[in-house]
Order: sequence, then C-alpha cells, then structure tokens
Amino acid sequence: MEHAFQDGKEEVIQAWYMGDSDEDQRLPHHREPKEFIPLNKLSELGVVSWRLEGGDNHEEDEKLKKIREARGYTYVDICEICPEKLPNYEAKLKSFFEEHLHTDEEIRYCLEGSGYFDVRDEGDCWIRVALKKGGMIVLPAGIYHRFTLDTNNYIKALRLFVGEPVWTPYNRPHDELPARKEYLEAFVNKEVKNSAVTAH
Repeated sequence: MEHAFQDGKEEVIQAWYMGDSDEDQRLPHHREPKEFIPLNKLSELGVVSWRLEGGDNHEEDEKLKKIREARGYTYVDICEICPEKLPNYEAKLKSFFEEHLHTDEEIRYCLEGSGYFDVRDEGDCWIRVALKKGGMIVLPAGIYHRFTLDTNNYIKALRLFVGEPVWTPYNRPHDELPARKEYLEAFVNKEVKNSAVTAH
C-alpha cells in the first residue's frame, strides 16, 4: 500500500531542510541556497505519504478506503485549524509547534488548505514537509516532530487512527519511551549501520 497512489505526489507534498532562522514559524524557513529533499528520503525516515483527491468526498473515496483497510485505520474525524474555528488559536498553534513524539502513528489527510509538518532526520536536522490539499502523510510512532500552519492560516484535515484515538504528545526529551527506542531501531540506527558499511 505504501507504493500505491504516488502519481503527482510532489504537487501536494514537498520537503526541504530548514534554516535556523527564528522568524515566524509559519514562513517556509528554507536554507540558503534552498535544499529540497526527494520524498523517498522521507520514506527512509519512516514517513509514508500518498496523493489523494482532497475535498469533502472522502467518505466515497475508494483510494482512502483501501489505505484504511490495509493499515487498520478504524477511527476518523475532521479537524479545522484556523483563527475562526479553533478556540485559543494562538496558544494551540504554539503547543503544536513544541517538538514532541507520540506512541502511535500520526495520520493526517489534507482536505483543504495547507500546513507544515517538521520532522527530524537521522542526524537530528529539521526537515520541513509542506502538505497541501490531497496530500496524506503518516508520521511513525516515536519520531520527533511538530506542526504549524503556513501563512494561509488554514487547514482542514482528516485525522485517522487505529482503534480509540490517543493524541498524547510527549515533548522532547522522551528518549526512554519504548516507541522512541523502536523508531530508532527501525529507521535511524539502520541508517547509521548502512552508512558505516558503505564507508568501508
């Protein structure tokens, strides 16, 4: 299922290394010069993504049904993040941008609008992932990440989950959690071992 629905994905999901400016979190924060990342680099970090249609027809969306069945996503709801719809908007946006991890996957499907998911690479550098309408992304359990809107100040996203949802964020550092250790073992340590092998 990871290899399905990849056509045109770069139109709705882009990724780049972030510069270290402390300007408004909603700006793109490119490095100079810009350093875009191919999406297969994200998959090496355990981040899975697809291109779907977006919009409000998600209940009839056959592609989405196939992904849900293949990955066991039984729970679904919709969240809208914008100044008009989210109580305590500024405080919430600030809390989403605190670096954290979850003990389960974080699954978001952008129905309308756009936003940024920032994830750490194996060297602890920030990668900014821009998600637009039609983009669907899965952040693996145990990956340090954060979220912010971009300057459009609006996203409408489907949240999916296996079983009853648990949204608990564990702000960094939480390296002792089993989910973190499992993530490192599955993705980061593997990368380090592979690069050590190819270096000799």
